[in-house]
Amino acid sequence: MTKSPPARPYDPLHHRHPVQVRSLTDNQVSLLHQASLEILERTGMRFHAAEAIELFRRAGARVADGNRVYIPPHLVERALQTVPKNIMIFDRNGRPAMALGEQRSYYGPGSDAAHIYDPEDGQRRKAVMDDVVAGARLADALPNIDFVMSQFMPADVPADRYERAQMAAMLQESTKPIIFVGLEKMSTVYALEMAAAVAGGLEQLARNPFVINYVNFTSPFIHNRESVERLLYAAERNLPSIYTPGRARGSEVPMTEAGAIALVSAGQLAGLVLAQLKREGSPFIWASPGAGGLDLRSMVSLYAAPDAGPAAWALARHYGVPTFGFAGVTDAKIFDAQAAAEATLTLFEAALFGANLVHDIGLLDSAMTGSLELVAFCDEVVGWLRQYFRPLEINEETLALGVIRQVGPDGHFLDTGHTLRHVRETWMPALFDRRAFHRWSADGALTTQQRAACQAKEIIRDHRAEPLSASVMRTLAEIMEKN
Repeated sequence: MTKSPPARPYDPLHHRHPVQVRSLTDNQVSLLHQASLEILERTGMRFHAAEAIELFRRAGARVADGNRVYIPPHLVERALQTVPKNIMIFDRNGRPAMALGEQRSYYGPGSDAAHIYDPEDGQRRKAVMDDVVAGARLADALPNIDFVMSQFMPADVPADRYERAQMAAMLQESTKPIIFVGLEKMSTVYALEMAAAVAGGLEQLARNPFVINYVNFTSPFIHNRESVERLLYAAERNLPSIYTPGRARGSEVPMTEAGAIALVSAGQLAGLVLAQLKREGSPFIWASPGAGGLDLRSMVSLYAAPDAGPAAWALARHYGVPTFGFAGVTDAKIFDAQAAAEATLTLFEAALFGANLVHDIGLLDSAMTGSLELVAFCDEVVGWLRQYFRPLEINEETLALGVIRQVGPDGHFLDTGHTLRHVRETWMPALFDRRAFHRWSADGALTTQQRAACQAKEIIRDHRAEPLSASVMRTLAEIMEKN
């Protein structure tokens, strides 16, 4: 099952979302920003890392109670002036792949799902290293997946090795950009060592970055040592980081949407200031300040709830920094109607508001379980969305006044040269079936989920990325064995 290429292929570097959606007024955005500044200056937040505290102190921030940092507004404004507003991300071979900024959207899977629905028998089981390989291979092949993440946490790899095993698999199985996660500073150190081996050195990697350091920290108030160290290590080397806090409404942030947005934004602004204090101009990617849902009946984190709404994207756009969000994800336990609906609705929201990096595609069960056929399904949805939101070209050829005059009220357009020139510009699905019922039935009456599963299995079986050199493979093996 392959997708027919359009006559005018999607251009990931120059295509911008043509729709401008305003969910907040300028005054509302200003109120949220001022609230974040007040939180930083008057409430403060704790940094459990000595280097961070010293950087803040030298910059003029007040530090009390050992590690409670109060950040004045002028440090925030300075950081917003020096942080890059656009970031070019390359592929493994040094070719431009993602122009982060403005309203260009790029899509990829998630990371570290503990379970998977087995592509062969459909049974839910613990994920293993072979699943990380399969996921990277699938993401590399699908035309609307732009970057790779690990997707699964392999249960068959020791805890002190699995992050490096994930990174090695992504580097070997895909040439697309990589977003990597980690638990401590060495997670970033090892990942960048591996990427540098592929790029030809750390300086070359910084010039043409194809990896992004994804950092989760405890909460907007609590910046744990491991996460801060990861952020600072990448910033010092001028490599991009995403810095996003825990944000469950009603526990880590206020229950109200406005209060949650203000606090989450304050936590990210603190990280932005810190990265700029470490190295002015270092690239920083802003995670949506919208707060995550928490079902207070079950205390389960929700990934597809509508409660956060679109307001957070207005504040993110106000700062002008490249953005990061999640979509193509569901709280459903299996790939069913709920999963398809929630995955599609969240992808539509991300596309509508122009999120730059959209991850977590293919995650079920509040990100506890991964589904490779759901990744394939979401690839189809993203293709639909890219066609739907494409810019409208208005010129002599597209207005078609000549052929309209030629055909007139008594003819038709089926046999015109104009139709022949443009017919392949329409979107042609790989999974969604548009045939007459009798043709669909005669061909096996497969559901969309079944076709997605077949597509995923075919890709995993047949697709291979361009291999790494033997010397790079030896270097990766050496890094894998470090203690």
